[in-house]
Amino acid sequence: MRRAGAAAALLLFTLATPVTAQHIFLEQIATKIDQPVAVTHANDARLFVATQRGRILVFDKQLRAEPFLDLSELVRCCGEQGLLGITFHPRYAENGFFFVSYVDLEGDTVLARYRAGLDGFRADAQSRRVILMIPHRLSPMHYSGHLAFGPDGYLYMSTGDGGGDDYVHANRLDSLLGKMLRLDVEHDPYAIPPSNPFVDVPDALPEIWAYGFRNPWRFSFDRDTGDLWIGDVGQDLLEEINVQPASSSGGENYGWYGMEGTYCHEDSGICGSAPTATVAPIFEYAHEDGGCAVTGGYRYRGKEFPEVYGMYFYADFCSGVLYAAEPDEEGTWVTQEVYVGTQRISSFGEDTDGELYIVDYTGGVYALKTIVGFDRIRRLRGALRSVRPARQP
Repeated sequence: MRRAGAAAALLLFTLATPVTAQHIFLEQIATKIDQPVAVTHANDARLFVATQRGRILVFDKQLRAEPFLDLSELVRCCGEQGLLGITFHPRYAENGFFFVSYVDLEGDTVLARYRAGLDGFRADAQSRRVILMIPHRLSPMHYSGHLAFGPDGYLYMSTGDGGGDDYVHANRLDSLLGKMLRLDVEHDPYAIPPSNPFVDVPDALPEIWAYGFRNPWRFSFDRDTGDLWIGDVGQDLLEEINVQPASSSGGENYGWYGMEGTYCHEDSGICGSAPTATVAPIFEYAHEDGGCAVTGGYRYRGKEFPEVYGMYFYADFCSGVLYAAEPDEEGTWVTQEVYVGTQRISSFGEDTDGELYIVDYTGGVYALKTIVGFDRIRRLRGALRSVRPARQP
C-alpha cells in the first residue's frame, strides 16, 4: 500500500455514487475506526478489524468498545508501517491461536503468535511468541505483511521488496523481501514444509514459496478452487493481479523488478528473457486510468448474491474504484468498474459464509451488496469501461 497521506473526512456510503444503475452497494456496518487496514473472522460469527496503529477490534453485531488486543506500544506507525496483517488458526476454537504481522519500533517486520483470553473477547497480551523477524532497513516502505492460512493448512505471509533504490531483493532467493512465504506453524516457532520449492536449493531461503513481488498488498485463496490471488502494487505505470493455481508446486517468479505488470524495465537488463522467465499477471490497469495502488480482494463465493458468484472483486486505493472480473465466453478474464465511491479501500475480507467485506481506510467497514436483477458483467461490457487484460507471455 502506498502512503495514504492525511485521512480524508469520513463520508457515509450513501453519498458515494455507484455506477451501472446502482447494481453494487456498500452497506456500512461499522464507522469511526482509526485507520483500519484488515478485516477477518475467527471461524465464528464475529469479525475482527485491525487498525494500522496496532489495535484489533471485535465486531459482534456491533463494534465493541474494548479492543481484542492493543499492540500500539509495540508498533511503529504510520505511512506504510503499522499493524499490517492478522489471521486466525484454522483450529482457533481449540487452541486459541492467532497470528499478527507488524512493523516494530526499529522498523523491522515481526510475525508473532498470540492466544485468546478466557472470555474470547480479549487476547492474552502476555502470550506473545515471535515466530519470525525480517530486517527491513532499506526504507519505511513496501512491507506488505498480509497473512492467511492456505487450504493446505500452512501459513502464508506476503512481504514487500523493502522500497528504497535497491530493487534486487525481490528476485534474490537469499532475501525474504518481495516474497510469498509458506510456513508450518504447527511447530514452535515454525517448520519448513518439505514441499516448499527451494528447500534443497543452495543459498536459497527455504521459507520462500514464490518471489518477484514489489508490494503484494492483499492476497486470498479461492475457497472453492484453492487458487491464490495476489494484488501487487506497481511503481509508476501498472497495477497487477496475479493468480497462482491450486495445482502449483510453488517457485514462480512474478517479475519485479524487471517486470512491472507486462512492462519490462529496460534498466533491469533482463528484457530479452523476462517475458518467458516470469509469470504474467492475469490482468492489470494503468495509472493513466486514474489509479495508483491496487488492493487485492476475493472471488465471491457467498450464497446471498448468486448473481455475482465467482467474480473476483478488487479495488484501487486512491481512486475509490471497485473492480470485478470474470472470464468471458472465450475464457479470457475481463475486468470492469462496478462501483466508484469516496472510500479509500485498504483491504477486503470474508466471513465464514463467504460474504465479502470492504475496509475503508478513512474509518469504516462495509458489506458488499448487490440488487435483484444484476446482470453478468460480460453483458454489461458496453456500459462499463473495460480495463485491458494483461498480455500473456
